[in-house]
Amino acid sequence: MPTPKKGPRLASSPAHERLMLANMATSLFQHGRITTTLPKAKRLRPLAERLITFAKRGDLHSRRRVMRVIRNKSVVHVLFTQIAEQMEQREGGYTRIVKIAPRKGDSTSAAIIELVTEPVSPKKAVVKEAEAATKVAAATEAPVEETAAAEAPVEAPAETAAEETADKAE
Repeated sequence: MPTPKKGPRLASSPAHERLMLANMATSLFQHGRITTTLPKAKRLRPLAERLITFAKRGDLHSRRRVMRVIRNKSVVHVLFTQIAEQMEQREGGYTRIVKIAPRKGDSTSAAIIELVTEPVSPKKAVVKEAEAATKVAAATEAPVEETAAAEAPVEAPAETAAEETADKAE
């Protein structure tokens, strides 16, 4: 068997890796979360998020493209009806990877990959930005007031010096 050209694979061949990822994606959409090794979870995330993006489109071509990967029609139906509806407001970041303790048998790093089902609250980001802007504005205003107060006495002697030079010229 020839060695793959694009780097190491999770399994023995690219075809086997595609099959493993398709099976893991099917299980993820069926159960909502799966426990696997960390490298497999990291390889599954882009595939699962791409499939959810197709499901959000909802047209026939997208359904057929998802059916190329996920062969179970009932899981595809759940993906297009329930999961896509939950992810409608979210603009990416549909999955979450949580590292857990290593496996007992071979002490491989394990992880849980799950669908993010919490509702999106865009207000949080806007509120954080507004608070940060208020803090920055308050921090910049305080030194400006202090420098204005410090400059005021400096200007008065300059005016008197200008008056003195005008008196000397006369």
